[in-house]
Amino acid sequence: MIDVKKNNFLLNKEVNTCLNNIIQKKSFANGYIFYGPEGVGKKQTAFQFIKEIFKQFSRSDNVEEIITNNNHPDFLIIEPDSLLATKSSESTDREKKIKSGSEIIKIAQIRHIKTFLSQKSISSEKKIVLIIDAHLLNEAASNCLLKTLEEPSNGILILLTSNLHLLLDTIISRCQIVRFRSFSSKQIKSIFKEYLDTSQLKFNTKLKFEDLINSANGSPNQLLKNIEIWNDFSDEIISKLDSPIKNSLEILEISKLISDKLDIYQQIFLVNLIQTIWWKNTKNIGLVKKLENLKYLLRKNIQPRLVWEITLLKILIEDI
Repeated sequence: MIDVKKNNFLLNKEVNTCLNNIIQKKSFANGYIFYGPEGVGKKQTAFQFIKEIFKQFSRSDNVEEIITNNNHPDFLIIEPDSLLATKSSESTDREKKIKSGSEIIKIAQIRHIKTFLSQKSISSEKKIVLIIDAHLLNEAASNCLLKTLEEPSNGILILLTSNLHLLLDTIISRCQIVRFRSFSSKQIKSIFKEYLDTSQLKFNTKLKFEDLINSANGSPNQLLKNIEIWNDFSDEIISKLDSPIKNSLEILEISKLISDKLDIYQQIFLVNLIQTIWWKNTKNIGLVKKLENLKYLLRKNIQPRLVWEITLLKILIEDI
């Protein structure tokens, strides 16, 4: 695991200024939506925001530790079922499982919020609910949440999402939007220079740091994960993917090697990376679209070796 030098890594200064103003003025809305791409610090910032709110009302000296450990009596976290089912797993393992397409937030979980908010606060003037991946609310849960937002209460609801358009317009209209933007390549380099222990980075000579930055789509957190995955790749795989493969036998060999050695999460990262590198070298939109379809098929758990073979052979025939 790659460590960072400071605990506030990824916190967005523009967002923090907005949230600090809210805290100082104590002008809390009933609902907030933290919206932006994955891996830009929404969850981390939400936890810091929640800690600062509770510190205003709590007499406890260790309120931050209590919230971090999810032991605060006035704090509730709601997550999609698939995350809850794998709670005992390591965080990286959970991330590999949440893209299956079957995870949702159900109405029973939202009813639990209503029960939670109806109870008197124990150690704070406010009860706070954090809903992770709020775009995974099913229809019944969304309608139930809307009613909760409409009712006066002593609670603050914070919704995290990377897909704002999947939320009901009526839910969005009742919340204050806090927008998290992707980081530019220049910003990411600056962040890593300040916060990352660069001695932990071991790049293969065939890869440029800029390629990893571009494959992260403006997310410093995703870049950290990409570096860790890349460092685990064998030279046998790396050496064959600098450019589109021009030999059908090599395609069959590399497809077998990838499917045997890498899990789905690593394979999707690999597609993102070669998509970035191959586009830079070829500017071929047809090739990029084929790789995009490869990621879609991998997420659908279709036989990895087969979809790699078909995709790379199509690129060989049609795009090289």
